[in-house]
Amino acid sequence: MPALVNTKIFNRSDTIVESWYWALKSTALKKGHIKPLHFLGQELAVYRGEDGVVRAVDAYCPHMGAHLAEGKVDGTGVRCFFHHWKYDAQGQLVDIPCRKSPGIQAAIKHHPVCEKYGVIWIYTGENPTHEVHYVPELEGVAVTHSFGNTFVKKCHPSVVLVNAIDAHHFNSVHDLPVHVEFDTQAIHSHMIQCNNVTEMPTRHWLLKFFSRFYAGPLTYSLSYTAGTTGSVTVGPDFLHCHIIFALRPTAEGHAEGLTILITPTTPVKHKAQWLNAFNPLILWATKQVGNYFAKGDTKLFQTIRFRFERPIREDNAIIRFIQHLEKQRTALWGFARTASETELPMAAPDRYAAPDTYHG
Repeated sequence: MPALVNTKIFNRSDTIVESWYWALKSTALKKGHIKPLHFLGQELAVYRGEDGVVRAVDAYCPHMGAHLAEGKVDGTGVRCFFHHWKYDAQGQLVDIPCRKSPGIQAAIKHHPVCEKYGVIWIYTGENPTHEVHYVPELEGVAVTHSFGNTFVKKCHPSVVLVNAIDAHHFNSVHDLPVHVEFDTQAIHSHMIQCNNVTEMPTRHWLLKFFSRFYAGPLTYSLSYTAGTTGSVTVGPDFLHCHIIFALRPTAEGHAEGLTILITPTTPVKHKAQWLNAFNPLILWATKQVGNYFAKGDTKLFQTIRFRFERPIREDNAIIRFIQHLEKQRTALWGFARTASETELPMAAPDRYAAPDTYHG
């Protein structure tokens, strides 16, 4: 039990897991544009080069500390507003306008970036160890997407994820006439999945009717990647709805979230391509499902002070999730850094070139 209360990662506002976190929607950053981004307690400049590729760099120019988002995109690089120093796509200094050649070495740090589901994701480590979250049953399948709401919950992201695998709250909070029980397994070292194993009840004629659309258990499946982003799959056998909850923590221990709705896309030139015409309707229906559950849990998220002191057998999926999350790698990033690691660049001269020798 102490491991469920005195955790090192779960529900800790001073810890960030090394993983992919949503930054902003792809449509918010046009080609040739640059934006400032306060991201997980760290200042970044995010830009889309003339090649269409998005890049994220540390915000401040190593020359005098000007914010690079005040500058402009130059090809695949960025040019500082203050003295027009240019850094290329790899972050290396390549031009100082007042000189024929730079004459010194300097660089800005780049962070791994990926675009998926119409979202720009940033990785909080040097080299990604896993991909952006995906729904296991749609792995390798082309999907179309739309967006639900963005939201802020006054609890840690890991608590938001715990709520979706709290089997018995569906009866106590949502008053659903079903019994949920999870089989929980690790898909790989960064992803855990919880699948309901109970069948649709048939004690009422309406439930008996809907049970015909399930050959096996009632579909309710959740997958979590590195405890940062999760997805839920629900629906009858002939039509599954998939909702992704992209989450990121704040320094206060709150959760900033983006809801992404996805559905499979029939390939172009396939004889059943006409089915894609129904995708907007499917995504709309998926959004309504997500809104229903979100509405019921809003009060909980705004007032809960999570402390797992009395686990019971029915909490097995939650326990397994916490244990899996505690094995993830943490990142030295933003508000998770110590004070000595967030000092100005002068505190880390090895990252920057030695200054020119000054001749008075």
